[in-house]
Amino acid sequence: MRPVQLLLAVAVLSSCSAGRTYHPAAAPQPVLAPPSGGATAGSPAFDNDIAAFEAADRRSPPQPGGVLFVGSSSIRLWPSLADDFPGVRVVQRGFGGSEISDVVHYAPRIVLPYRPRLIVFYAGDNDLNAGESPESVLRDYQSFVDLVWQTLPGTRIAFVAIKPSGSRWALFEKMRTANELIRAYSARDPRLSYVDVFTPMLGPDGKPREELFVADRLHLNEKGYALWRQILNPVVNGR
Repeated sequence: MRPVQLLLAVAVLSSCSAGRTYHPAAAPQPVLAPPSGGATAGSPAFDNDIAAFEAADRRSPPQPGGVLFVGSSSIRLWPSLADDFPGVRVVQRGFGGSEISDVVHYAPRIVLPYRPRLIVFYAGDNDLNAGESPESVLRDYQSFVDLVWQTLPGTRIAFVAIKPSGSRWALFEKMRTANELIRAYSARDPRLSYVDVFTPMLGPDGKPREELFVADRLHLNEKGYALWRQILNPVVNGR
């Protein structure tokens, strides 16, 4: 388990209509933890990745007001990300293997300097695989939101649901619970949204759709990213 600086009691909160959820069907109300003090772990294994991003920024500084895609390998491996959202200033800052606490740790270097109007966030998959609980995933995400809003209170943040996959099918229930916790948390503030890619990535049998994945049954292929693009398009374009 990665350390979190402050653990707060879990409270029961009901979802409100303020936030937006991009998914086809409503889900039962989960148990929420209140905002935490912050996860700041961060592995030195990612220092080279972050330094490479900073070097790219020095060569070609991104303009403020764009859309930042940040998180783990599902962001890093998106081959046509900028082309998939024409007319949008996209900044792609995924680093493979990262957990939410890693994104929190490096946010002062690869999130805050860009001053984005919108952050599209995907992480949590690796956290659960490393043994984190759904409640810990929520707390760490809350830490990310708190950190961003301390400097950029007007920035919107969209959490892309932890995706179901064949290679991590044993974590299915934990994924669903973590997603529901974050969906309900996101409903509390209109600057937050929860983007449901979880439901459309399941087939009629309730299992992950294998045609959306490469051979490892974990990472997305072209069809998988096409689905994500379709779901994210109204979010990225502010509709």
